[in-house]
Amino acid sequence: MAFPARTMMRRLALASAVVPLLQGVALAEDMPAGMGQPSPWQMGLQGAASLTMEYSVWFHTYVMWFIVPITLFVLGLLGYIAYRFNSKANPVPSKTTHNTLIEVVWTVAPIVILVFIAIPSFKLLYMQQIIPAFDMTLKATGNQWNWDYEYPDNGGVSFTSAILDEAKRKPDQPRLLTVDNEVVVPVNKKIRVQVTGSDVIHAFTVPSFGIKIDAIPGRLNETWFKATKTGMFYGQCSELCGKDHAFMPIAVRVVSDQEFAAWVETAKKKYATNPANSYASAGAAAQ
Repeated sequence: MAFPARTMMRRLALASAVVPLLQGVALAEDMPAGMGQPSPWQMGLQGAASLTMEYSVWFHTYVMWFIVPITLFVLGLLGYIAYRFNSKANPVPSKTTHNTLIEVVWTVAPIVILVFIAIPSFKLLYMQQIIPAFDMTLKATGNQWNWDYEYPDNGGVSFTSAILDEAKRKPDQPRLLTVDNEVVVPVNKKIRVQVTGSDVIHAFTVPSFGIKIDAIPGRLNETWFKATKTGMFYGQCSELCGKDHAFMPIAVRVVSDQEFAAWVETAKKKYATNPANSYASAGAAAQ
């Protein structure tokens, strides 16, 4: 016996309303635990620590309100057709080949849906691609298999950051994400990130900041972020770059302006033997 069309539509509407709600609850519950790094059994995206990531999370949830009902509708329609119009239940098939109303609906409806998705996506693309007036620059160079960082606006501080040896890792430090030298940036400052590669293609990714950009040898790509929260935020190389691709983490510590200024002074002494720093110091002295 076939399900009444009205009953089926009610069930689909209920399901389409409940699934996004459950997903939103799971996302809200996991965001605090997943701030800056993934957490066990986490669903959804990492917690947002920048305006770009906040909008990305909103856009993700917004699009799910389209995806889930469409998926459930198509699934229900396929099930209904398989049940109602199989050879046993419907031995004499219909000879209908065209239906003007249905053809108009399935042409216009996807266009309308795509327009509703496209409009906010343009704003997200603008936020990600257009770099505003920035407060400082951070340059990241991907190597096999570590990162070189430079602070051209802060005395030319530069250092190499590699995954921390497992024997030195503390219990409260995340596995495969902790590094020996962390990137330090001030909170609520617009940071321009210049990214390149020295050997093969890498990718600089920090999920909580909503940034992901390829590090390509011979090319200088740019992205930006403005961290709105202090704390530790982790990322990884997101481009297959060789046998140690999985051991190329990114660790960013966001601190206050005063803490950042103190760190810069300490870093100038700590990394003074770095060749890049020596070059920057020599250039400054020549001027």
